[in-house]
Order: sequence, then C-alpha cells, then structure tokens
Amino acid sequence: MNFPAGFRWGVATSAYQIEGAASTDGRGPSIWDTFAAVPGAVASGDTGAVAADHYHRWSEDVGLLVDLGVDAYRFSISWSRVLPEGRGRVERRGLDFYRRLAEALLAKGIEPFVTLYHWDLPQALEDEGGWRNRDTAGWFADYSATVHEALSDVVTKWTTLNEPYCSAVVGYGEGRHAPGAREGHGALAAAHHLLLGHGLAVQAMRAGGAAGQEFGIVLNQSPTVPVTGSPADAAAAVRQDVLLRRQFTDPLFGGAYPDEMTSMFGDITDFSFRHDGDLAVIGQPLDYVGLNYYYRLHVADAPHREPDPAKRTAHDIGVDTTRLPDVPRTGMGWPVEPAGLTTALTDLKARHPELPPVYVTENGCVYPDNENFEDTDRIAFLKDHIAAALTAADEVDLRGYFCWSLLDNFEWAHGYKHRFGLIHVDYATQRRTPRASYHWYRSFISSARAEER
Repeated sequence: MNFPAGFRWGVATSAYQIEGAASTDGRGPSIWDTFAAVPGAVASGDTGAVAADHYHRWSEDVGLLVDLGVDAYRFSISWSRVLPEGRGRVERRGLDFYRRLAEALLAKGIEPFVTLYHWDLPQALEDEGGWRNRDTAGWFADYSATVHEALSDVVTKWTTLNEPYCSAVVGYGEGRHAPGAREGHGALAAAHHLLLGHGLAVQAMRAGGAAGQEFGIVLNQSPTVPVTGSPADAAAAVRQDVLLRRQFTDPLFGGAYPDEMTSMFGDITDFSFRHDGDLAVIGQPLDYVGLNYYYRLHVADAPHREPDPAKRTAHDIGVDTTRLPDVPRTGMGWPVEPAGLTTALTDLKARHPELPPVYVTENGCVYPDNENFEDTDRIAFLKDHIAAALTAADEVDLRGYFCWSLLDNFEWAHGYKHRFGLIHVDYATQRRTPRASYHWYRSFISSARAEER
C-alpha cells in the first residue's frame, strides 16, 4: 500500500467514553450522566462515571500513543467540563486539563484533532429543550468560541460535531441514546439545530482570527444497499440514505435539504424550525470533513411501526434494517464489508465534487478477547479497511486514517460489554494492556511511512 505523502495516522476517543471523573474539578452533569442513571437505559446499569479514568491517567495514555507511533490523536472536549451549566460561567480547571493534554501531545510530535461535541450535551441545556431548542445552536457557538480562544495556540484542527445523525435521530428519535426521547418533529428539529450550531460555531471560531486554523465536521456514513432488486426495496434504500446521510451532507455541501424529506416527514413536521438564511450558515466552507465507517446497511421495504403519523418518530420511515448478508460479522453482529468504506468515500465525492479533504476519523470493531489478547480478527478487519480506504484515494483527497479506539471504553447504551480498544482496560484496576492489534498497527504505520509516495 502506497499512501500519499503526509498521510496522518491516528486513533480516536471521546470524552464521556474514557475520561471518568464525572464530578471532579467542577464538571457539570451531561445528558449521558442523566440517561445512564435511568434503569434499563444502559446495559448492566453501567455509567461513564469512571470509564477508563483518562482524566487522571492521561499522561500514561499519552505515553501509549507515543509508543504506538501515531502522529495524530482525535479526542473530544466535554462541554459540561468547560461550562458546567452549558453557558455562562467557565470552569478554568476543565480548560486547563485539555491544555495539558494538547501540550503533552505536541511535545511528542502528535497533533491534537479536537472534537467539540461528541453527544454529551450539558444537562442544564437539555432542561431548556436541548437540541430541539434553536437557542442551543447559539449556545454551542458560544462554547466553541470559548474553547477556541483558550486553546487555539495549541490546537489547529477543530471538528464541530461528531455524527449529528446519532445525536438527533438515535437520541431524540429512537431513544436508544441520551436524552432517550422518541419524537418526530423534535428529532428533525434537533438535526437542523445541530447543523445550524455547526455553522455558527465555524463562523465564531474563524472570527477569532487565530492563524493556521482548520475547521471541519465528522459524519457517519453507512452506504445503503437494498436487499432485493424490487422497486419497493430500492425506494426504501433511498429513504434510509436520506435519513442517515443526505439529511446532513446535502445542506452542508449542497446548499439544500433533500426533496424527499417533504414526502418522508410531511405528516410529522411542518419544518417550521428551518428559517430563512439557515442554509447559508450551515454551508460554511470547510477545511476538511471526517468520515466514520463501520458497516453497510442492508434494507428492505416495511410497514411503518406506528400507523398514526401523529405518533410516529423520525426513524420510523418504513424500512427494515435487520436483514444482514451472509458475510462475517463482528462481535456486535455488524457485517464486515470493507468495500463499503470505499463506497462511502467515493459516493460522497461523486455527490459533492467540491468536497474538502477527507479523513477517515473512525473505523474499528469488537471481537471477543482471548487470554493473550491476540486479536487476529481485529487485525484482519483493520488491514482490509485501510486497504479499502486507499482504494478511494485516487478519487478522494484522503488525508488520514484514525482507528477507533485507543482504549476500551464506555460503549454508550452497551455499557462496558463491548471492547473496541487497541488497548485492553481492566476496569477494576485500570491497568492498560496493549493487544496484538496495537503492536500490528504500530508496525503497519512504520511501514506505511516508509512507502509514502
């Protein structure tokens, strides 16, 4: 494999999944603290209160990054660690933590890639309507400007949102993620306000005037495949693609929402949350886009789960996503189809020819551990998906690849059952043990650098 010169190799994490220290140094509660406390919301009643204790063990984790040989590390900032009430009072101890981390990374030649929002809205703002509330977009811009002003001398890569689809549709539509809402209009409003917040945040940070700054967004991209050649299944694939991908990519890079949204959602919303001028704000020019890929979606036409449109949620679009192909699957039951990553990259570029440079910002898998942590399945998964990403590099300006994840972590509604880490974490002792995939990735990065074209 020959990679472009300057190709970035990294790993990714997120604040709530690894930091712990949920009540330390003035951090306020987030929607995930609240959601995890609801009986039955998270497997085994797990919470992120301790997680991988990265807040206290960050120096050790930086050492592991150095040993791994990556030149980039993608992590997120906890909004409620910086602004415990979501707005107003700034908690300097939170900002100081992220400064220490960024400075330590830079000292070791590792570039910080900062994500400002990875699903952990301050609970105080959810109490005021959360992302359903248009004001939250402005509060997000204020928060982003606060962090940017404090850290722009040590951070140049800024991602506004991670996977707004999950925040809006999974969190406000399906209810599987925080805040656990099951809504139609509210979920679609949340999606729009997330995009509006993204645009406002980019404007606010650019207005700061710091030199050498780059701004982007990270989107999950699961190409949709109809399970048969029937017109009904083909139409179902279009609906799923609009819900998961085009609801976000079209306004970001095309200046408009998909026309199909009117027929898909006209019975559950009047789209009154869209205001004149919003699309111009959302469509701010970006320096890069991050693409997260785990699996393709195989879909079939199906009846709505809720016959009454007035009660229908945003994800109830007449699609069955449970019919998986006869291919290998990960420990989470997800189909292993590396070619889907190639498609995700080339599809996005084909639909939006002026697409900015792209990073694969998340890609990884779960498999059961053996006692020696010889995770050969994960190694094969990573090798095949890296090759699939490179296949798209002739069409897409591909700048880097980030493995998910550095550490085992709190895997959202799955709690601690599933382990994505290159490094095993014993949650009882917090001992870190690199798996075989960690050593493989280190060797692969070294070889790839030697073969840059």
